[in-house]
Amino acid sequence: MKKKPDLMFTIQIFKEGKKLVAYNPELDVSSCGNTTEEARQNLKDALTGFMKSAKEMGTLDEILEQAGFVHVGKSWNTPELITLDRFSLAA
Repeated sequence: MKKKPDLMFTIQIFKEGKKLVAYNPELDVSSCGNTTEEARQNLKDALTGFMKSAKEMGTLDEILEQAGFVHVGKSWNTPELITLDRFSLAA
């Protein structure tokens, strides 16, 4: 049996106080850790739990579509990230 392709997600990591926060903008899910790798792994765990719960509730397809994923046949195409920039504005 052919394995379905994995979904790709964006991970942004930033410092908040003494913790590192890992954030996924597509699904608006975040987690934290003491190290970059711990924060990243905790976010992966949070995303896995989020998607499992959404699937059980029957809302996963709708959530993925709202996040920009495209359902093609039996799989999902990940939104293509074109650029990631930072800029400043006067407060």
